[in-house]
Formats: sequence, structure tokens, C-alpha cells
Amino acid sequence: MTLRKYKPEDSKIICSWVKDEKTLFQWSADKIGKFPLLGNELNENYAQRNDEECFFPLTAVDENENVIGHLFALYPHADDKARAHFGFVIVSPEIRGKGYGRKMLELAIEYVQKEFGASKITLGVFENNPKAKSCYESLGFSPVGQRTVTIMGSEWVCIDMELNL
Repeated sequence: MTLRKYKPEDSKIICSWVKDEKTLFQWSADKIGKFPLLGNELNENYAQRNDEECFFPLTAVDENENVIGHLFALYPHADDKARAHFGFVIVSPEIRGKGYGRKMLELAIEYVQKEFGASKITLGVFENNPKAKSCYESLGFSPVGQRTVTIMGSEWVCIDMELNL
């Protein structure tokens, strides 16, 4: 597996992995907010960020260049490259539970360390997504807080996590 820069043609593949509304919101919180996905929603979301020099969408590909995962890294404060944030973390449903998500995150951690000198990475995960939370914990992310957000008409607890490098 390798990470490469996200390409617009990746959107259709990544969006096809989101089979239901719960998965949509677990993956993107309320940042996309419409279901079903038609395939261009990631491009539409990222077009709003294209000019940001602090936003880096990345796609994981296998040895045959097949898209198998995705996430973005961003720097919440443009003048502080020591703190990165990961979002929209997802792997193809066909390979979930087999360590690919962990491997993709290891590569992303290495990327932000090497390219930008990041020493802290943050992310959020919903409490109703225990497999993702477990994956993050296996990489050393620790809960540092939580907040409640209204999603699909109910209250979801989002756990804020961070990794100190």
C-alpha cells in the first residue's frame, strides 16, 4: 500500500463505499450531509478547500494502483505545522477489519511527520464506531475530550483523540 495525492476520479470510488446514512455520518460527520452519494460529493467538498495550502487529501492504493482507502490531513492553524488533523478516514468495505486502515494511518502519520514535522495529530471518532476507535488507539491515539453533536435527529458523542509523536 502507498499513499498518493487524491485525484478527482477517486471521488466516485470512495463515495461508492458509503452504503447507508449511518456510515456517511460516521465517516464525514455533517460535512457532506446528503445521502445517497452520487459520486462527486468528495470533489464538491474539496473544491471549497482547494486553495488552502494547509489541506492535503490522500488516497491509499494497492500494488496495482487500485483505490483502497482515503483520508485527509490538514493543519488547523496555517502557521503551526506541528499540529495536524486527520479526517474522512475510510477504507474499502471489502478490506475492512484486515489491518489496511491501520497501515494507511501509519503511512499518513509518517507523511505528516516527514513532510511537515508534525509532532501532534488529532482526529475525531464517534462513540458508535468502536472498530475505528480501537484502530486509532492501537496506533497510540488517546481520548482527550468529547462533544455531543446532533446527527440524523439524535445525539452522537464524538471522541476527540490525539497522538503525540
